[in-house]
Amino acid sequence: MYKLIAIDLDGTMLNSYGEVDSKTKEIVRKCISNGTHIVLASGRPIDSIKSIAKEMGIEGYFIAGNGALVYDIKEDNIIYENYMKKEKVLEIIKICEENSIAYNVYTDKTILTPSLKFNVLYYYKENLKKEEDKKTNISIVENVYEYIKNMNEETFLKITICDENSSIFSSIIKKVKEISGIDVLEVSHMSRKIIKQGTEEIPVEYFYTEITASDVDKWNAIEFLMKKLNIDVQEVMTIGDNMNDKKMIEHAGLGVAMKGSTPEVIRVAKYVTDTNDNAGVAQALEEYAL
Repeated sequence: MYKLIAIDLDGTMLNSYGEVDSKTKEIVRKCISNGTHIVLASGRPIDSIKSIAKEMGIEGYFIAGNGALVYDIKEDNIIYENYMKKEKVLEIIKICEENSIAYNVYTDKTILTPSLKFNVLYYYKENLKKEEDKKTNISIVENVYEYIKNMNEETFLKITICDENSSIFSSIIKKVKEISGIDVLEVSHMSRKIIKQGTEEIPVEYFYTEITASDVDKWNAIEFLMKKLNIDVQEVMTIGDNMNDKKMIEHAGLGVAMKGSTPEVIRVAKYVTDTNDNAGVAQALEEYAL
């Protein structure tokens, strides 16, 4: 029996419209009723994940910021953290601003952004369908550099960098990688999401990467939970689709990749399930967890 199942959100549990299908909700609740710890493991900030966890009936823990923190839902507090240092955040912002490339800074409470583009535009459109207490908190800030420079709190989970042009994107990543004390996620393919606008479906496509403090990884956060809950690695199942899921898929007792995942993730997975638009998570849980 798998006692802990960590599941990615975007591209995995959520379909292309940012929704969890009814079949997946039903199967997740069955797993929880059997005593399994279902842990959402996402790059999103706290409030965004918390609303999805509530919708799924998950009352234990979730992982935010790609492993930058672990949140205890029942106790309503952070129990593990590995934040980015402010000076590193400012250094990355300076590079992005000088090269006119889109970026967003994720804190534990909000997403700071100079404009609604790419992934943040998708979250914004997602918010329009949600109740107020379930929305992802987005703060549009005219001068993000100065705003962060004057912040007292330093709860920076990650920075995302996005661009539609492959060569521009690659040149910025090369510059960012020269900064010490950070990890830059290796993502080589375009992200594709769909925004519904009336009867029209608008694809949002872009190259992106995610930057965190060194040693931030979903698997490190899962290992923290394994020790806390006294769970062995062979009792852990993980499901994901992207490079920020690779380590947890590679090291878990059973690592599952979504159909259409980045090739590196499929290579290390023990099993490949269906796509996120065809209830792939539900299929994997039914086959291996129930």
